[in-house]
Amino acid sequence: MTPAERELLHTLDQMILNASDEELKKIQEVDLQTQLDGISFYDAFVNSNSMANQSIKQETRDSRK
Repeated sequence: MTPAERELLHTLDQMILNASDEELKKIQEVDLQTQLDGISFYDAFVNSNSMANQSIKQETRDSRK
């Protein structure tokens, strides 16, 4: 696991730990849907179109070369 991937995992952990009850319900719905689609919540977040994830995805790709 690259440092960028570790940082992303930490960000996800913090997002979940600091979420309100309403936010947790939304996260739970996304998690359930990703499981039904056969992917992990982490993978769905990493592959999202969020600008915050673009630099992390780029760094991850670069580190695999």
